[in-house]
Amino acid sequence: MRIDTLGTSGSVHPRQREHEARQHADAELVRTADVPLRDLNPWPLTVATYNVHGAVGTDGVFSPQRIAQVLREIDADVLALQEVPLGGTEQVDVLALLREETGFFAVEGPTIDTPQRRYGNAVLSRYPILAKQSLDLSFGSREPRGALDADIDCHGHMLRVVATHLGLKPAERRDQIKRLLQAFDTDQAPVILMGDVNEWFMWGRTLRWLVSHFEAAPAPRTFPSRWPLFALDRIWISPRQRLLQVNVHRTPLARVASDHLPLVAHIDG
Repeated sequence: MRIDTLGTSGSVHPRQREHEARQHADAELVRTADVPLRDLNPWPLTVATYNVHGAVGTDGVFSPQRIAQVLREIDADVLALQEVPLGGTEQVDVLALLREETGFFAVEGPTIDTPQRRYGNAVLSRYPILAKQSLDLSFGSREPRGALDADIDCHGHMLRVVATHLGLKPAERRDQIKRLLQAFDTDQAPVILMGDVNEWFMWGRTLRWLVSHFEAAPAPRTFPSRWPLFALDRIWISPRQRLLQVNVHRTPLARVASDHLPLVAHIDG
């Protein structure tokens, strides 16, 4: 259930940020600033998905600053991030740093949530995020997985963005995709699904199900970042005709900042 809403009256709201209460990790109020004018269209829009590998690069160096610099290079309007350290007593809150560096609105969807370590998915947006929901996609005793489902106000037009990171085993992914597709069944707003789907085979069953729902989308290789061989990271949009172009961000910095390259999509009306 989405309980996070922002009332609007046509005026500009001041920025109000609140720390998330840990007991409401799946549904917290996201207060936003500078609510856009209602007569503007959100398109064109640039979105990206990026597995940041805990901000540890291919050289073994932990550097959230490099991730932030890659995000500035991409200059996307909305970003889905995976493997994001979200704070705790034993690690840095990388999302807080990225939010500060970009000035974007941010929400988190932890899949690991202990006092020592919080870790998982995140969405960064140039536009206000009105609501979010964390979907638990965990499968048996496998590593906890999830999806972060965010409603974004793009100049008064609602956009739904789902950021996810699926499991490593085929049976795990099949179960997770079934649950994700059920979540999409009743939605009427434009939907963007982005994330690391961990599908190593071009025509794996999970991909066929997603293509059946969203239609086919370009899938350039993003992993490993130094010499990409696999299209693990994907972007789908409904309606499909809005998707203009999908490309991989291949700068020298991106090749070292994480073991994945960012995948970028350009969307129009």
